[in-house]
Amino acid sequence: MTSSISAWIWSERFWLPENVSWADLEHPPPGVEYPRVGQVLYAMPLAFFVFLLRLLFERLVAKPCARILQIQAGVPRRAQPNVVLERLYQSKMCPDTRQLEGLSKQLDWDVRKIQRWFRIRRNQDRPSTQKKFCESMWRFTFYLGIFFYAIRHLWVSPWMWDTRHCWYNFPFQPISPGQYNYYIAELAFYWSLMFSQFTDIRRKDFTVMLVHHMATIILITFSYANNMLRAGTLVMCVHDASDIFLEAAKLANYAKYQRLCDGLFVVFSISFFLTRLVIYPFWIVYSVLFESWEIVGPYQAWWLFNGLLLVLQTLHIIWFYLITRIAIKAIFKGKVSKDDRSDIESSSDEENCSSCSKNPSQTLKSKDSRNLNGETHDH
Repeated sequence: MTSSISAWIWSERFWLPENVSWADLEHPPPGVEYPRVGQVLYAMPLAFFVFLLRLLFERLVAKPCARILQIQAGVPRRAQPNVVLERLYQSKMCPDTRQLEGLSKQLDWDVRKIQRWFRIRRNQDRPSTQKKFCESMWRFTFYLGIFFYAIRHLWVSPWMWDTRHCWYNFPFQPISPGQYNYYIAELAFYWSLMFSQFTDIRRKDFTVMLVHHMATIILITFSYANNMLRAGTLVMCVHDASDIFLEAAKLANYAKYQRLCDGLFVVFSISFFLTRLVIYPFWIVYSVLFESWEIVGPYQAWWLFNGLLLVLQTLHIIWFYLITRIAIKAIFKGKVSKDDRSDIESSSDEENCSSCSKNPSQTLKSKDSRNLNGETHDH
C-alpha cells in the first residue's frame, strides 16, 4: 500500500513531460548532476540553524544598533494581577458590553476600571519598537545578502538575458552549486519564517502571510523536484529585490528618520511595481506560460506550477493596492502612513474595542491618523 501511494505521489505522468521518466534523471552523464527530491530535506535542519542564527544576530548585532540609534526597548506598565480577567483575556482580548457588565458584578469593579485593565494588559503584550527594529534588521540583512548572491550567480547565466534558455533541453538541465545553495538557503529561510511566525509579533495579516509562506515553500520545493531551477531562481530574485527597500524603510521609521523613511518607501513602491507587476508577469510568467509551451509542451505538473505563479501574482496585485493607498495618504499628509499589509493584531483589536464607544466617523479618523511605526507593523 505504501509503495502504491508513493507511486501515485511521484507519478511520472504528472511530474514529467511526455517520454521522460525518473530513471532518465537518475543516471546523468559523467560530471553532471540533476536535482534530487530528497535534497530539499536538508532545508529542514538548516531552517533550525537559520532561526538560531537570527536569535544571535538580533542579540549581538541588531540590539546594539538599536541602542546606538537610541531605540529603547521600553518597559510597559503591567496590569494588576487578576485570575478572572486574565483567564478571559487569554481567550478574548476585547470583551463585549455584556461580558464587561458580568465582570463588573462578579468582581465588584467599575466597568471603566475593567476596560482600563484590559487596555493596560493589551499594551503589556505589545512589542517594543526595539523588538520590531531587530526583526526588520534581520530580514533586511538576509534579503540584501541573498539578493546579491543571486545576482552574482545569475549575471553569468544565459537564462537571465534570454528566458528561452530556461526550457532548452528541459528537464535534462544540470544543477550548479550556486543554484543548489541559493535554493536551499531560500527554502530554509521561509521554513524558519513559518516557525517563527507563531512566536514573532502577531500581525493582522497573519493568515495571509501564513498562506504566502506555505505557497512559497510549495513553489520552491515543487520547482526543485521538477528541475525548473532556472525559472525558479528568477522568481526568487525578483521577489527579494523589493523586500530590501521595504525592510529598510521600516528601519528608518523605527529610528524616526522620517524623510529617509519616506524616500525609501517611494523607492520600495517603484521597485515593487517594476519587479512584481512588470518583470514578474511579463517576463517570467510569460516565459513559463508561453515559451515553455512552445519548447517543452504542457503536462500536468506544468499546469500546477503556472497556477501557483498566478496565485502569487494575485497576492502582488492585492498588496500593491494597499501600497497605493499608503502612497495616496502620503501625498495628502506629507509623510508615509502605516503599512496596511502588516498591522499588529493587537492594534486592530484595540481599535475594534474602542470603536464600540465611538461613532463611525471618529473610528475612521483615528485609523487614518496612525503612521508606519510603533503600533503597526511584511514579505
